[in-house]
Amino acid sequence: MSDKRGERLRSRFSKGINKLAGQYVASISFDWRLYRQDIAGSIAHAQMLAKQGIISERDAELITSGLVSIRDEIEQGKLEFKSELEDIHMNIENRLFEKIGDVAGKLHTARSRNDQVALDLRLFVKEAISEAVSKLRKFQRVLLDVAEGNRNVVMPGYTHLQPAQPILFAHHLLAYFEMFQRDIERFQDCLKRVDVLPLGSGALAGVAYPIDRDFVARRLGFSQVSTNSLDAVSDRDFVVEYEAAAAVTMMHLSRLAEETVLWSSAEFDFVEIDEAYATSSSIMPQKKNPDVAELTRGKTGRVYGHLMSLLTVMKGLPLAYNRDMQEDKEGLVDTVDTLLSSLEVFAGLVRTVKVNAARIRDVTAGSYILATDLADYLVKRGLPFRQAHNVVGKLVQYAISKGKGFEELSLEEYRNSSPLFTEDVYAITVEASIAARNAIGGTAPEQVAVALTRAREIVGVEDEKQAD
Repeated sequence: MSDKRGERLRSRFSKGINKLAGQYVASISFDWRLYRQDIAGSIAHAQMLAKQGIISERDAELITSGLVSIRDEIEQGKLEFKSELEDIHMNIENRLFEKIGDVAGKLHTARSRNDQVALDLRLFVKEAISEAVSKLRKFQRVLLDVAEGNRNVVMPGYTHLQPAQPILFAHHLLAYFEMFQRDIERFQDCLKRVDVLPLGSGALAGVAYPIDRDFVARRLGFSQVSTNSLDAVSDRDFVVEYEAAAAVTMMHLSRLAEETVLWSSAEFDFVEIDEAYATSSSIMPQKKNPDVAELTRGKTGRVYGHLMSLLTVMKGLPLAYNRDMQEDKEGLVDTVDTLLSSLEVFAGLVRTVKVNAARIRDVTAGSYILATDLADYLVKRGLPFRQAHNVVGKLVQYAISKGKGFEELSLEEYRNSSPLFTEDVYAITVEASIAARNAIGGTAPEQVAVALTRAREIVGVEDEKQAD
């Protein structure tokens, strides 16, 4: 490093760093994203130093105005980051020296890059959690709107991707509402452990100055202060937790993406994806490819990869800080970008999708999806369920051999399977089957209406909290 900042950091060495090695250890290509957090933390730190009489009020004002000016330069695209300065912390500090001179050297009093980067990461993850929760809430509203707009649509419920029992389409979408609700709660719980101020821990042992950590915590919006300096600078559990929560959310998105791909195929034809969220083929002009859904499904893998990468980095590290931990940021930044963009774009796809209710109804009616209801019919007439299951299984086999649906079987054919069948067997319909599932959490219209109301209340309460 030829600049003064580099020389200051390498004062113990007799020669500069190898050029290739310098490029290898640099992280500015991705950790520049932490510039707002780094500047906010530095301003709070400078104000605390002045409050405690460690530096003068005048010096703190110079440092603060210089940092605000640097933030403006970055946001206006006027500051060129230098890879030879390694990271965002040194790039900002170097620019501060250029702006205000040697007073800039006082900023790093009572702190280390170890607790500085830990602070920046925590501020970044806190913001990422807030954005993730906000976008999940928006997606939940989209699911509710589509569910309410199609609340009378009947569809097959599947197990093993085989038609199993009839359900309401709204009930199916509400399953994803529940998944996203758990995702929100996971992020909110993660926030409790992110919301801890590490600054003031120094390199590993604390600092030898009369600092006021509570003051800094209040300025930066932290609810508590770390209680062990070694742990504070070496802890990345909060990043692991965020990435784990993001991975689960992406898993849920991927499941919905898979169903979207299936449902939009010619074989299913349950939904039509809006042209704004599909692409064509380079050689087959008839194609309408569900690329957004497919990429959401595919991008889930990269989020899983970042989680596993960080777990692998951290598993063998002795206390306290090790440079291996620099590998936490690139994956974190990509996880945040991937999660937020996936939630945003896929919510748009779902909002604009067209549901082919008639086609879904035909597919539902064309299967032997009422088999369980026929078994329940026999059970209510005194037959043990396992015997009833066997009777209906053979009835299905017979109907298939004759190329008939249940509704096409004569009463005599029913009674050949069991004398317990009477004329009222024809009252077993898709609508009757759905209406019968009226226990809490079931697919009956009454229960779906309750679930929709409950979901709207959940979203509404959170909206009121945010407004307050």
